[in-house]
Amino acid sequence: MNKSKTPAVQVENLTKHYGPVTALNAVNCVVESGSYFVLLGPSGGGKTTLLRLIGGFIRPNAGRVVLHGEDVSALPPNRRPTSMVFQSFALFPHMNVERNVGYGLKLQKMPAAEMRDQVRRMLSLVGLDGYESRMPHELSGGQQQRVQLARSLVLERDILLLDEPLAALDAKLRKDMCIELKRLQEKVGITFIHVTHNQEEAMTIADRIAIIADGELVEQGTPREIYERPVRRFTAAFVGENNLLDGRVLACAAGSVTLDLGFARVDVDARSATPGKDDAASMSIRSELLTLTARDDAADGDLQTIPASYVEQVYLGLTTSHLVRLPNGAEFTVRQVTAREAEIPFAPGDAVSIRWQTSAARLHTD
Repeated sequence: MNKSKTPAVQVENLTKHYGPVTALNAVNCVVESGSYFVLLGPSGGGKTTLLRLIGGFIRPNAGRVVLHGEDVSALPPNRRPTSMVFQSFALFPHMNVERNVGYGLKLQKMPAAEMRDQVRRMLSLVGLDGYESRMPHELSGGQQQRVQLARSLVLERDILLLDEPLAALDAKLRKDMCIELKRLQEKVGITFIHVTHNQEEAMTIADRIAIIADGELVEQGTPREIYERPVRRFTAAFVGENNLLDGRVLACAAGSVTLDLGFARVDVDARSATPGKDDAASMSIRSELLTLTARDDAADGDLQTIPASYVEQVYLGLTTSHLVRLPNGAEFTVRQVTAREAEIPFAPGDAVSIRWQTSAARLHTD
């Protein structure tokens, strides 16, 4: 069988119950061989349950797991072409780095000389040359995580499962490790499936992202698709800094709808949804695609405009967020590069207009 053309993972109607609680509900997804696939979503949404079902650590109540074309639903973890990197570093404190990395090979009864060569090759791959004799307590958090990666990769399985592997690291080290993980995956060429609730982490490393929430696979796509063109309302609310408004469809035309927000009417690009007249719908617009003007400033025909009152600004370094309140009481965020701050000379309570290009907003009917 040609593994390069066969998907690494096919999950079919996978379901897992814990008593009356449904942790995963009829999930279907495909992970291509040699890709970096990220399961992203809020805590308790089912991401780790799905990962553990793929690895064989728990059994499904329904559905099946197919790895490289073979149904492995009934096989234990040691008979699947997977290895696991856990959230905690899980290193043996009484073993040095070399013995920690080689532990799985020792269980396989690999000859000592061959095992030593394999371990040192893998330590070199993860940037830990010369660390063979170090004990876990002598390593930083990032170094301990690299040891755990080396221990999984040395087994030479086709699929590496990573369960929140960077959660214990500080923000700076997390960013550095994201880049290292992506480079490592590209170098070894195997399939990585990575669980995280951190959006920046997911965007940095993923070839494709699947949004998992409430036991459902909500949506999947490339990082750019998920961020710029979310189909589901949940995705728009969860990923990035989107502003959302609910309304009712007044009119439908080719590729767009007129949405009644209660306090204003706006036109919204509708190529990703097909609502009918009077249907409930919502729109989302990313904060960086909005601009603020004085209420009486004229606008050209390509812009959508809604009224608001200025609340405050929040300085975030590279960007500044401007908070405004809509007539219905909801708050909107307008985010701009801080260097442009002088262009918005508003005080709390000032009457303003929020504007955006018609094509920038997304329509959601779910």
